[in-house]
Amino acid sequence: MPADSHPLTSLALGQTAIITGIKVPPADRGRLLEMGLLVGTRVELVRFAPLGDPVEIKVRGYNLSLRKHEAEQIMVAGK
Repeated sequence: MPADSHPLTSLALGQTAIITGIKVPPADRGRLLEMGLLVGTRVELVRFAPLGDPVEIKVRGYNLSLRKHEAEQIMVAGK
């Protein structure tokens, strides 16, 4: 993982980044991989729900909602 990686939740609304790592436990990792969240994939932060959970992102042309604690485990970098 690059040194400049940070959690997906640290992106500004509308900002895009590339996934550099996924720190989710192995039991939950398969589900995220099946949804297209792979290292090297571009994602865009679309919005946070009114209370901050869940987080909506755009990945591979579709919108996906993730629990905030899951999104915090997905590391991203750059644009």
